[in-house]
Amino acid sequence: MIGLLQRVSEAWVDINGERVGAIETGLMVLVGVEPGDGEAQMRRLLERLLNYRVFPDDQGRMNLSLRDIQGGLLLVPQFTLAADTRKGNRPGFSTAAPPELGQRLFEAMVSEAQATYPTVGSGVFGADMQVGLVNDGPVTLWLHVH
Repeated sequence: MIGLLQRVSEAWVDINGERVGAIETGLMVLVGVEPGDGEAQMRRLLERLLNYRVFPDDQGRMNLSLRDIQGGLLLVPQFTLAADTRKGNRPGFSTAAPPELGQRLFEAMVSEAQATYPTVGSGVFGADMQVGLVNDGPVTLWLHVH
């Protein structure tokens, strides 16, 4: 699984003009699922997101995690993260998980996050979403869990 995380001061997801998810300070994460991903990869990625140290401490060093600052987590499904971009001028999607697997794992990640962490929002798998954010730093990191 792939997580493209961005440290944000605020982030939101709208569908058809309706706000379906929003956070203040925290992480907005685009989530991509690859063939062969399963529950173990989903749990490992979620654990890394909650504990990844990307927030500044008193000295301005990235030493604090989302858990440490009690920030928000906004999960957004993004199958294009798993695209094959190695050649040509158009992405290929044979390297992305089938939609059924992607949806199952994304929804399981949202459910597990909501059950174990207090502030979680999400987008909707397969929806045409408008995503907005204010990237803090900017800090953007790509996490890949095999």
